[in-house]
Amino acid sequence: MNEDRLKLSNQLCFPLYACSKEVVRHYRPFLDKIGLTYTQYITMMVMWEYRKIQLKDLGKMLYLDSGTLSPLLKKLAEKGLITRERSKEDERDMIITITDEGMRIREQAEDIPLQMGKCIDITPDEAACLYRILYKLLDNITE
Repeated sequence: MNEDRLKLSNQLCFPLYACSKEVVRHYRPFLDKIGLTYTQYITMMVMWEYRKIQLKDLGKMLYLDSGTLSPLLKKLAEKGLITRERSKEDERDMIITITDEGMRIREQAEDIPLQMGKCIDITPDEAACLYRILYKLLDNITE
């Protein structure tokens, strides 16, 4: 048996996990100022872009299942940032729509990517390379 396979230092999953956790931790002070968790923030990013989206499409974009997404959307609706309503064409579909208040919070969030960029000391070329590799991995692992 090859015991090297079980060394933490030989695992690709560990630096991915640790990096993700640390990046989200660095987001926290910026997101606290606008009253969002990281998952709520990425959901709002989709909403700012699309304004109106079906629940299943939102889940696909965020790689979240309905068990995670439903309570998250309920909280965003309670904050007045989105509305949720059943589709008139198919009641099984839920339509998520951003509210005016949801659009207003976008202004408060505009500097967050710049602030995060200061926390992560990599060049634009390294960031672009990392982005491509991570999405390649994500595409491969979710197929």
